[in-house]
Amino acid sequence: MLPTIIAIVAILALIILWITSIQRKLVVLDENISNAMIQIGVQLSSRFDALISLLDFTKGYAEHESDSLTEAIKSKRCLITVKSTPEDVLCQEGIISEALNRIAMVTEQYPELKEHQIYTKAMGAVQTFENMMRTSRLIYNDSVTKLNREIRMFPVSMIAWVLGFRKRDYLE
Repeated sequence: MLPTIIAIVAILALIILWITSIQRKLVVLDENISNAMIQIGVQLSSRFDALISLLDFTKGYAEHESDSLTEAIKSKRCLITVKSTPEDVLCQEGIISEALNRIAMVTEQYPELKEHQIYTKAMGAVQTFENMMRTSRLIYNDSVTKLNREIRMFPVSMIAWVLGFRKRDYLE
């Protein structure tokens, strides 16, 4: 009788250790995704800051256009956080693209603007943050792939479902 009880307790202990190790692995994968989303938020915030600098500079050339665009951007700007979704990121990138298109229209009207050192530096900063954003998106999608793959495999999928880990969406 005693050996049976010991065997049952040992099996239960092994199952609990196995579930705990799976839970820890899933938490690490989930945290990697959250960290990647925060990095995306930092990159977007930096791009917005560079964009605002660019808009402030263009104000001297097209004040009305610059003021209305600056107000539009500031009103639509929101922070990307751990709880943000890929759709939130796409929305923010759309706002940045719209602003860059409108700045391009201003620079077509004032060709001397393109040649100014401040404009060149600001556009360089916007481009740098764009490249960093691409890297952050790759890291995010890679992290999502790892978590999604893990929670789709049996028997981890059962434990993941019970613990509340769900498939995450990719950034398109």
